[in-house]
Amino acid sequence: MTYVVTENCIRCKFMDCVEVCPVDCFYAGENFLVINPDECIDCGVCEPECPAEAIFPDSDDRAAAWAEINAKYSTQWPNITRKGTPPADAEEWKDKPDKTGLLSPNPQKD
Repeated sequence: MTYVVTENCIRCKFMDCVEVCPVDCFYAGENFLVINPDECIDCGVCEPECPAEAIFPDSDDRAAAWAEINAKYSTQWPNITRKGTPPADAEEWKDKPDKTGLLSPNPQKD
């Protein structure tokens, strides 16, 4: 089992989860985070830290469609080990549905 970042992270990207990850398995896109499934140790400490409630175990039905996205982009985006500044409008996007089309394939810019 591994953990997966799902749709609710899009345009929120709070990054509280990054701070608690003991193995630094988060990778940052322009408007989304992903977890590398080969690096995740299944500890689960990230799940309750996510203000957007966007992280689930891959065994959860809500994570199924996102497991491949996490695996794909974790090999393309830069590793992130510290919480950064979330987007200014993150709270506005936190609980909005149907954000999949807004997912940017671009890596986070430093």
